[in-house]
Amino acid sequence: MRELRGHGVVGGRARGHALVCTAPISGWGGIDPRTGTIVESRHPQRGESFAGRVLVLPGAKGSSGWSGQFHLAKLQGTAPVAVVFTRMNSKLALGLVVLDVPAVTNLDHDPFDSIRTGDVLDVDGTAGTVRVHRES
Repeated sequence: MRELRGHGVVGGRARGHALVCTAPISGWGGIDPRTGTIVESRHPQRGESFAGRVLVLPGAKGSSGWSGQFHLAKLQGTAPVAVVFTRMNSKLALGLVVLDVPAVTNLDHDPFDSIRTGDVLDVDGTAGTVRVHRES
């Protein structure tokens, strides 16, 4: 188990398997909120679902659709349980407030070096920590 320390953006605790996205997700047309699936045509993780998982990503891109699309995912029960990210912007900030799941950024280690898809993560948005449990 490894613990990463950072800055909590949205408080609370969640546990789930990681989905590591190597590129930002577009807020408008990048996801299907009915299934929680990344549908952005050129996204490296296209076809992957973040439903019930911890979404690890560099940030958001595109329009302010992030808040609306992730709100729909929350209503559909297909939202991520937590978000870990590296770059804050206004699109992502608004989306995280609407999503209302634990979120952590500014980690003391690069999450893309420390977390792999499938690892179990304990995210504490209040304390600003992410515990990584490596899946074998």
